[in-house]
Amino acid sequence: MKEYKAEIIAVGTELLLGQIANTNAQWISDTLARHGVNVFFHGVVGDNLERVKSTFELANDRSDLVIITGGLGPTDDDLTREAFQAMTNEKLVEHPESMNKILNYFKKTNRKMTPNNKKQALVFEGAQVIYNNVGMAPGMISEYNDTIWIFMPGVPREMKSIMTDGALPYLKDRLNLSTVIQSRMLRFIGIGESQLEHDLKKIIDHQSNPTIAPLATDGEVALRITAKGKSIEEANNLIDLTEKKVLNIVGDYFYGYDEETIQSKILSLLKEKETTIATAESLTGGSFSDSIVSIPGASEVFNGGIVCYSTDVKKQILQVSSETIDKYGTISEPCAEEMAKNIQTKLHANVGISFTGVAGPDKSEGKDVGTVFISIYHASGKSLTESFQFFGDRESIRIRTVKKGLELLFRFIKNKI
Repeated sequence: MKEYKAEIIAVGTELLLGQIANTNAQWISDTLARHGVNVFFHGVVGDNLERVKSTFELANDRSDLVIITGGLGPTDDDLTREAFQAMTNEKLVEHPESMNKILNYFKKTNRKMTPNNKKQALVFEGAQVIYNNVGMAPGMISEYNDTIWIFMPGVPREMKSIMTDGALPYLKDRLNLSTVIQSRMLRFIGIGESQLEHDLKKIIDHQSNPTIAPLATDGEVALRITAKGKSIEEANNLIDLTEKKVLNIVGDYFYGYDEETIQSKILSLLKEKETTIATAESLTGGSFSDSIVSIPGASEVFNGGIVCYSTDVKKQILQVSSETIDKYGTISEPCAEEMAKNIQTKLHANVGISFTGVAGPDKSEGKDVGTVFISIYHASGKSLTESFQFFGDRESIRIRTVKKGLELLFRFIKNKI
């Protein structure tokens, strides 16, 4: 079966200016992928006739299917029809049903219709017209030089309606779509992208169907597994087999799937083990607590926290001993350990976690910027304390500290409780 190369082009200067996000392309790509159509290109072009026309010409040369969103409105800067007409010389005609809908809308709303609104009812002669159930301008399907062109409004709900009701059924029939593509995201923490790729090199080098691709995120790495099949079940079975091979190699770093976050996974584990947590934060200033309580249901397991930024608060509120601070300083392993143990006791939690260190911009207590200590203490006496040397500016050090804390806490709860 032929592999159809699809391209999506969004028309609108507002997209280039960043005034709105191009969510249409993401939705269309996902919809096409689920039906076995690969999208090779995404494009955005502003409201300029020559630039739109040249963009269309390039798409016509390299793609089998081109989907256009936007530029079908009533104003002078809506140039999609004009650009395609300039390329193809196809005649524009009025679509009676759409024209009647526009006239009835202005009549019902008791508003005067300006002549330019009639432009929304124009379609290419011979095109398959897709009636717009939620807006004015209809969608159109046209073929030119063996390339299928689908035109839809840029308003997301209008686009989705036209795509679902008309464009997708047309494509299924016209392209004889019998393949589905499924993807699954595996999420890992505590391993870098390069290390993950190295460990999975044999699988990556011999991939065909499914394919796997590592994706780096902030302090984490994800692995997308994508498979083609004649059914969703067949594609998912192929993904299952590859996932098993992957986890046999790097499963120690795996924590969840798709949109799952490390915070939500931690909360799930805490609930499962009926365990509560409390936090003592110095350099992170409450950021770790915020990352936990931002997840719905955190109140079931999060008892509370103390931001103990100053030495006095560490001594007087958290009751870190003067002996520890005098001997080792507040930026030390012993101080972090006392902070974790004392917060666990004071807030009657099962687990306490603490953070202390130097975020910068200057050294503190003779410690270099980026020096960080994280300690975790469980009521049973089990504990974990680790030191790190992070690099970057003040904010990046704090962000990396929070992420590392989440990683350590996840492993502690999973393996030690």
